[in-house]
Formats: sequence, C-alpha cells, structure tokens
Amino acid sequence: MNQLETIELIRTSQSWDGADLPDYFLGRPEIVAMKYVIPQGQKLGWHHHDAMNCGILVQGELTIVAQNGTEKVVHEGEAVVEMVGTVHHGENRGDKTVILYMFYLSKEGLSLSVPHT
Repeated sequence: MNQLETIELIRTSQSWDGADLPDYFLGRPEIVAMKYVIPQGQKLGWHHHDAMNCGILVQGELTIVAQNGTEKVVHEGEAVVEMVGTVHHGENRGDKTVILYMFYLSKEGLSLSVPHT
C-alpha cells in the first residue's frame, strides 16, 4: 500500500548567505507564488528583494551571485532562501533550462524585485 510521504526541504531563519531574515512586515500580508523559466546561458540583472522569499529548483542548476562575489549553486530538487536587501543576480550556467518556483511573503504594492545597474 502506498503511504503519504512528507519531506521537509528547508527550515531556517537565514538566507543562503547566512544573514538573518528580517521581521515580518506590519500590516496585511500578500503571498505571491512565481514560476521562473531561465534558458541556458541566461543571466538575470542585478537586483535585491525587500520581501522574504524561498523557492524550489525543479529543473536545472542555478548559480546565485552576491555583489561581493559570494556564490551559491542551487541544484535540481533543492530549496533556497533568497537574500533580503542584498544585491545579487542569478545565472544559468548549466546544460538545461532552469525551472524555479519562488514564494514571496510580501505586502500589497511592494515590488518582488528591485533592479540595480
């Protein structure tokens, strides 16, 4: 007989670089779920997030690069908690398209990503 299986992928109070996550926003929350499809060789622009977010990489391999040069490689099936307020970008250096589901704990009117030049 098949049984329900539950697997905790991540539980943390820190982003992938070890920084503590901020306190929740005051006011009414908004939860946003996004799917990102990043082709091979594609590099996202520099940006930061004001809202906490985490995600699951369901296909490919994603390299996240902080502005200070620190890198984190996220592999297929892994969970990641993004940096909050720290400039970074993601790039697909792998050999297949990245598919990433991200979940943001935000508030109404707040941008999910703030671009930097």
